Amino acid sequence: MNMTYLSGSGWADRPTTLEPAADGNLSCEIAVLGGGLGGMAAALRLAELGHDVILVEADVCGWGASARNAGYVTGTVGSDPRILSRFYPDRAAGLFRFARNAVTHTEKLIASQDIDCGYRQTGVFSAAPTAAGFRRVRATTKSGKRSTVATADQAGIPPAFHGGVHVHVGGILNPGEFALGVRDLVRASTIRVFEQTPVQHVADTGDSVEIAVPGGRIRAERAILTTNAFTNQLEIAPRRLSTPVWVTAVETEPVPPEMLDDAGWTSRVPIVTTHLLMQSFRTTDRNTIVFSTRKLQMSRHPKADRLPDRAVVDDLVRGFRERFPTLGDISPRRAWGGWIGMTPANLAVAGQATPRVAYSMACNGHGLPQAPYLATLLADHLAGEAMHDDLRTVWRESPRFAPGVVNPATIRLGWLADRLTDRLGRLRR
Repeated sequence: MNMTYLSGSGWADRPTTLEPAADGNLSCEIAVLGGGLGGMAAALRLAELGHDVILVEADVCGWGASARNAGYVTGTVGSDPRILSRFYPDRAAGLFRFARNAVTHTEKLIASQDIDCGYRQTGVFSAAPTAAGFRRVRATTKSGKRSTVATADQAGIPPAFHGGVHVHVGGILNPGEFALGVRDLVRASTIRVFEQTPVQHVADTGDSVEIAVPGGRIRAERAILTTNAFTNQLEIAPRRLSTPVWVTAVETEPVPPEMLDDAGWTSRVPIVTTHLLMQSFRTTDRNTIVFSTRKLQMSRHPKADRLPDRAVVDDLVRGFRERFPTLGDISPRRAWGGWIGMTPANLAVAGQATPRVAYSMACNGHGLPQAPYLATLLADHLAGEAMHDDLRTVWRESPRFAPGVVNPATIRLGWLADRLTDRLGRLRR
């Protein structure tokens, strides 16, 4: 397999013009730590409201998971709706509203700032990989204004899927172009941006926040942690707030349109499966297919840039071959990955680590629209505005978290359960 393994993003080229590293002793009103989509969005809103803001990023703003994910702008909540309804009955409706509003916020950001990222309002199809799975979908889901239950043939997706739900909210984009487009907005603003500046230590002294970086110190009145998968490397962060999970993506060579039609993917709607560890499949403006997730990896001390694991890539390719058997002559060409931060409940969360240090965590595999939206709401709140209902829905009063369900054992068991489900589904065809 003639495959290129990338240590960065496969969606866009790494910027060659970087902002300087922080040097000496600096001071500001609010320091935003972490330059992903969440950090950049928070800094932009605070600057827009007239605050003196410093944004600190360990590498290059927008170059982490923000630029490496599958590019889904989805209104999906990061947990099973049935689990939410049972364990969070008082918050479930608010969580769904939060996710939908995050999509609207991101769409408005793209349109208002004219960010060239190839956004297409396609919705997303949640596909059942087995007949039994589709029967459950039909029994528990009703078609409505925002979603439609359909068979694979009705939805124009490959027959290896049995059917599912087409959620009409959201769509797909090039996440590298989007993240770097937001970075351009940040660099053109009044924000003081420092790249290649890893945060070493954060302390709330009671009257200020002291931030240690390799070149000196930053003193701020307040700070926001938007450090995603790297949050738990800071002692000030709530324990167990973030579990680092590595997600791998693979891109094929260009696929002729007639081959996609012959494969049954006539709608070209992006697909995610209802597996425990979902798989995703989407087309790109390069006429390629990008598929992702399926097999996850973890590390206590994640390295920002790393090459994808060949065994994980091979497993992803096997999944692609199973779902698109007529595309056997199409070769996978590139693979890359990125770290996301999983919260204990797999839901977006914000709160106070200390009286002067707030945090925003909104990934869990659905962070592209939720990260900038939640960080913007948090910025508004810190600027003195009344807490928005969507922020209140995910606000955590206590900085203490129970152990999450994401660990190497559950990831392995999830993968095994998914493969068993696939095998039984094929036997019953």
